[in-house]
Amino acid sequence: MKQKINLLIAFATMALVVLCAIQVYLVKTTYDYKVEQFRTEVKEKIGAITNNYTELDSSLFFRKEIIYKNLAQKFINDKSYREQIKSELTGNEYRNVLTKHLRQKLRKEFKDNEIEFAFVVNKFIVFENTAKSDTIFSEKPSIKNLVYGDLASLDDAFIVRNYVGTTGGFKNPGYRLLTEDCFYVSVKNWEQIILGRMAALLVLSIISILVLVTLFVIAIKALIKQKKVSDVKTDFINNITHELKTPLTTLSVSTKMLAREDIQQNQETFRKVIDTVERQNVRLQHIIDQVMSNSLGFENIELQKEKVRITDLLQTIIKDFKLAFPNVIIFEEFNFSDTVITLDKFHLTTAINNVLENAVKYGCQNITLVTSNNDGMFSISIKDDGIGIPKAKQHLLFEKFYRVEQGNVHNTKGLGLGLYYVDQIIKAHKGSIKVASDLGKGASFTLSIPTV
Repeated sequence: MKQKINLLIAFATMALVVLCAIQVYLVKTTYDYKVEQFRTEVKEKIGAITNNYTELDSSLFFRKEIIYKNLAQKFINDKSYREQIKSELTGNEYRNVLTKHLRQKLRKEFKDNEIEFAFVVNKFIVFENTAKSDTIFSEKPSIKNLVYGDLASLDDAFIVRNYVGTTGGFKNPGYRLLTEDCFYVSVKNWEQIILGRMAALLVLSIISILVLVTLFVIAIKALIKQKKVSDVKTDFINNITHELKTPLTTLSVSTKMLAREDIQQNQETFRKVIDTVERQNVRLQHIIDQVMSNSLGFENIELQKEKVRITDLLQTIIKDFKLAFPNVIIFEEFNFSDTVITLDKFHLTTAINNVLENAVKYGCQNITLVTSNNDGMFSISIKDDGIGIPKAKQHLLFEKFYRVEQGNVHNTKGLGLGLYYVDQIIKAHKGSIKVASDLGKGASFTLSIPTV
C-alpha cells in the first residue's frame, strides 16, 4: 500500500511539474512575442523618421558620403593609409551634430520613452572592376565602430535598419566603395514595458500555478490522511491482539495447571494459580475498557493513581511473565524495596510487560531488572541479551508504528505500538524513558518516574 501511494505521489508530482513547465513555456513564448511586437512598433516609428538620410538632413547625409569617399580616395592613393581609416570614421567631425539632430527627432516621436541609438559601420571595402577587392575592414557590429549616436553598448539594443551602399566617381577610374552600416536603438526600461503589457497574463499564470500546487498539496494530504485512517483501523485491531496476548497466555497456562491433580491437591499452589487467574481476568476487563487509550497521546491518558509498593508490583509482574514465558530467565536486582510510589498500577504494569515482551520478540534468553532511586526519580532498568538495536535507529523506537527492520524486512510481528505505548505512559507519569544498546549486545530500557 505504501509503495502504491509513493508511486501515485511520484506520478502526480511529475504531472504537476510538466503542467508548470508548460505554463512557463507559454509565458516565455508570449514574452518573446511581445518583445518582437514591441521592437516592430519601434522600427516602424523610427522608419518613418529615418526612411533615408535626406529626411534627417540632406546636407549632413551628403557630407557623410563625402567623408567615406575622401577616406577611400586617400587609401587608393596610399595603401598605408589603411590603419587610419577606422579611427577617422569613428572620430568624424559631424558625429556630434548628427547625434544631436537625430536625438531631437526621436524624442519628438517617442514622448513616453527614452531612446538611445547608435550608427555603426561594419564594412568598408574598396574594389576595382578589373582587380580583386581590397577589404579595409569587415567586422561584426560593434560599438567600437560607432559613427554617431549615444549608445554605450549594443547588448540591449536591436537593429532597426541595415544600410548597404556603393560609392563611385573616384579620381581613379574603375574604383568603387562598398559600405555597410547598421542603425541600433535601445529603449530604456523596455523590460518593464513588456512586463507591464503582460501583467494580466502573468497574474493569471501565477494564480493558476498556485491553484494547481494548492490542489496538489490538498490531494496529497487527503491521501496521506486516508492512509493514516486505514492505519488507525489496523492499529485498533492489532492493538487489541497485542494487549490481550499476555493475559490470555497466562490464563491458558493457569487453566492447564488447574486441571492437574497435583495442583488441585496442593491448596497453596492452587490458591496462587486462582489468584493469577483473578488478576488476569481483572486485567482483561481493564484492557477492554482502556484499549482505545493505547493510541492516545500522553496528554489524553487519564491515570487512576494509587499508592503502590513498587517492589511488590514488579515481583507480581515477573511472576505472571514467567508463566507466559517459562524459558526466559529473569534476574532481579531490587534496591530500595520499601519504596512506595503513587502511580497507575494497570498502565505501568502494561508498560513494563510491553518492554519484557519486546525483549523476548527480539531473541533474548536472559533479562535483568535493576531498580534505583536517585534525586526523586525511581528508575527501573530492563536489560536483555537480545539482538540489540542499531544506534541510528534508537531515536525512532518510540514513534508510533515504528519497528526495527533488518535489511528492509520486518522479521517480528506487530505494528510497533508497544514501545510507543510505554513512552506515552511514562510521559503521562511525568517521567522519562531511555534506551542504550549496541547491535548484537542486547538492549537496556530505563523507565524513570517521580517518587512524589
